[in-house]
Amino acid sequence: MDFERKVIENRRHIHKNPELGGKEFKTAKFIESKLNELKIPYKRVGDTGVVGIIKGKFSGKTIALRADIDALGVCEYNDIDYKSVNTGVMHACGHDAHTAIMLGAAELLNMKKNELKGNIKFIFQPNEENSNGAKVMIKAGVLKNPDVDFILGTHVSPWIKSGKIGLKYGAMMSAVDQIKIEIIGAIAHGACPHKGKDALVAASVFVNMAQSIISREIDPTEDAVITFGKIEGGDAYNVICKNVTLLGTVRSFNKEVRKLIKASVIKKIKALEIAYGVKCKVDYIPIGNALINTSKITEACIKTAKEFYGRQNVEILQKPSMGGEDFSEYLNNVPGNFIYIGTSKDKHTSYPWHHSNFNVDETALPKASKYIAYTLESFLK
Repeated sequence: MDFERKVIENRRHIHKNPELGGKEFKTAKFIESKLNELKIPYKRVGDTGVVGIIKGKFSGKTIALRADIDALGVCEYNDIDYKSVNTGVMHACGHDAHTAIMLGAAELLNMKKNELKGNIKFIFQPNEENSNGAKVMIKAGVLKNPDVDFILGTHVSPWIKSGKIGLKYGAMMSAVDQIKIEIIGAIAHGACPHKGKDALVAASVFVNMAQSIISREIDPTEDAVITFGKIEGGDAYNVICKNVTLLGTVRSFNKEVRKLIKASVIKKIKALEIAYGVKCKVDYIPIGNALINTSKITEACIKTAKEFYGRQNVEILQKPSMGGEDFSEYLNNVPGNFIYIGTSKDKHTSYPWHHSNFNVDETALPKASKYIAYTLESFLK
């Protein structure tokens, strides 16, 4: 089987057999079988993480590559031969493609290991979607022994045309926090609201109050957003609501802005208690940090991208995304760069991440493998 076909077949196998974060047992075994075929040493990290390593003939830097391997709890609607066989689970974010790209790069780099001046680690990371996988892998020591000098990661993009590549200096994806607020009031008949404490009204007021944090307390030149995506509470149409739970997310880039938003949320909750006579419990949970690329490495990746893809096929991205990505945890420990691989060819390959019809133009994947291999060879010269 030729190289291009092999990369695509690997992707299709993983796509057809998706597994949720922390349960990627078959995926990990598949990755290990491919590393065995290539005679690349590897070790299992935790239950489902895998780290392979190519040690070059000559001493030098150690570069890491990271691919996430988990799928989403999404039901697939695509009518394709390799459609998910696991009902309600789907590779709707391209992690199957990321894994196939990295396996392809591993094959190409392994053929040149006797020419490499340094080492290459291949980090196949579970549980990215729950934003905990990177932290667990780092804690387990994947950036040590040998110590990683810098790291690269890839992500397929339905907003960039297939055959193109997207790179960005600095902040690329936002920090993510989760908010859970429980509002506790007092029951009364709907006809006698003055005898109760309406948690539903208090919750409605708070959702609106929170939006003023962004519009009136944050510097307009800073990027930040507060979204409440779930509200739950009430017993009946004619009963004053006693309990409401709000679930939301905060996205930001600036560390000081992140702190300010948290402080303001807590301050407004205390004001809500006084104004509406309710009691509140707040869980403000930091999920992940902002993904901020290292300028020097980004510049080097842009140089190799222009050489490999051609200057006209390299997009220098100007705007960051408010989405989160736990590749940021690696960048908190070592320098690195995150790269978008364009995979949009037609309407079937242009659905957004996490969509039930998400798919990619597979012809972009072998080329991405070759680009990653080319870049690492250049870095290790």
